[in-house]
Amino acid sequence: MTLGAQRDVWIGIVDDDVSCREALEGLLRAHGYSTVCFASAEDVLDLGLPAGLACLILDIRMGGMTGLELHDRLTAEGKSHPTVFISSFDDPPTRARALDAGALGFLGKPFDHQALLSLIETLAPHA
Repeated sequence: MTLGAQRDVWIGIVDDDVSCREALEGLLRAHGYSTVCFASAEDVLDLGLPAGLACLILDIRMGGMTGLELHDRLTAEGKSHPTVFISSFDDPPTRARALDAGALGFLGKPFDHQALLSLIETLAPHA
């Protein structure tokens, strides 16, 4: 787990690809958000999410538990957060499952950074 600079709006990032996690963390911090990063869904369950988290960015396919499975588990435990799913495997059934689960959005990798920022801004303005 890596904590970003202290700010008012916290975004959780869960991705097993360290370069993707670091890129997302840098992007979000550059736009005034604080971040908490996890390398796996299991890390989220073991370490827990900080109070006041505005949203989660979840990779769909990770070693072990998937982002969709983590989302389902958090929802079942009453700990759900607005979620943006990201994935290199952007196929219609996966996209539909994510959106049907109540996702804020689904972005196929590589994605336009402005598209991600726009989704986050709808629920977590940082100004």
